Amino acid sequence: MNPAKPGETRRSPWIVGVSGASGTPYAAAVLRALLAAGESVDLVVSRASRLTLLDETKIAFRDAHWRDDLWEWLSRGADGKPDTFSVDLGAVRYWAAGDLAAGPSSGSYPSKGMLIVPASTASVAGVALGLSKDLLQRAASVTLKERRPLVVAVRETPLNGQTLRHLVALDDAGATVLPASPAFYAGATHIQDLVDFVAGRVLDAAGVPHTLYRRWEGELGGGSRADD
Repeated sequence: MNPAKPGETRRSPWIVGVSGASGTPYAAAVLRALLAAGESVDLVVSRASRLTLLDETKIAFRDAHWRDDLWEWLSRGADGKPDTFSVDLGAVRYWAAGDLAAGPSSGSYPSKGMLIVPASTASVAGVALGLSKDLLQRAASVTLKERRPLVVAVRETPLNGQTLRHLVALDDAGATVLPASPAFYAGATHIQDLVDFVAGRVLDAAGVPHTLYRRWEGELGGGSRADD
């Protein structure tokens, strides 16, 4: 990466890793919200997640056509309806999952932190054990060793003892373990509302401002009222 010129601000992205767990709408919502907040994004899509994305959206994510495929994915709603959202991908940089020489594989590469959304139990185990079998796991390990924020939105149920121990290890290492568990107090009336709640909690953990869901204000029934 070229160094910043005088007067320029060095790019410092959020790394977003998409693993093979079910829940690609969560990743799409997080990516849209990061871009809407003016954040730069480095995207890593694991090989397993491509199968999940194909199954859940019918989109074949291809390295050579990642921009077109990403736009098609992010422009859809959680219900699969196309052209639901308008998306500008100008702040996105894509890295192939097998590229272990990529920028995010090094601690000297500037980033604000990493979000794994959704996080499969395999990716949780790989990061907890420091396996670095692909770029997603390596970037997460780098994020931990550099003491940058790492949010792991695990999407699996039930959780066995081995996975629970891996999650405790990640918590001990400084990561935020965030189960993809939507809440209903915010007045959800559509699947997108439930997806956005989880995405919003991921961004809360990362300290990124957003307006994805109605926050609890201490009043019972507040989320069920129609906006004025």
